[in-house]
Amino acid sequence: MSNPTTWDMSRTALLTIDLQNDFLHPEGAYGRAGQTAASIAALPARIAPLARALQARGGRYFSAQFTLVPDKDGTPLIAPHLKALRPFLGPGDFAPGSFGHSLVDSLQPADFVVEKVAYSAFYQTRLEYLMRALEIDHLIVGGIVTNGGVASTLRDAHLRNIETVMLTDGCAAFKSEVHEATLLSLGTVTHQMSCAQMLALVEGTA
Repeated sequence: MSNPTTWDMSRTALLTIDLQNDFLHPEGAYGRAGQTAASIAALPARIAPLARALQARGGRYFSAQFTLVPDKDGTPLIAPHLKALRPFLGPGDFAPGSFGHSLVDSLQPADFVVEKVAYSAFYQTRLEYLMRALEIDHLIVGGIVTNGGVASTLRDAHLRNIETVMLTDGCAAFKSEVHEATLLSLGTVTHQMSCAQMLALVEGTA
């Protein structure tokens, strides 16, 4: 793997996974159900300076947002395992164009939004098309949850020979031990840096 210090930041994108109101905002689907964690709530403020710095260097910011496609009667199409795991999800939750589906305010604006229907931001989305069209070679990845969407996206990038940096404190899980175990398991497929380390690299002060 090439050292991130050699990356052209104008050909690099930040990709955040699922940092949207239905997961993070108190009035979102998870907030209303009491499904919150301090480690998750802290992510947007930590990542925002990196997003702005990379955009200033000519790089891009992609926001991948979990999506529940509504059926014609408004009932969301939910995979059986997710319905069993999160029975509180209902009509309007994670619906395209809704408040809950949107990227949290503190990370706005993203350059591009990628709707995703599964864990990985690559699965049946336009992410690879955008990378080719914009000549993006590398991805900096953060978001939630570490062992779910983040891990799946990083592994899919590895399978596609796309080099990545995983933001070690720019992603989180509902349990810290799960987060730490996932960092360890992904050590062979991605570079790992803190948000502050990556910010210094992007700004040229590392």
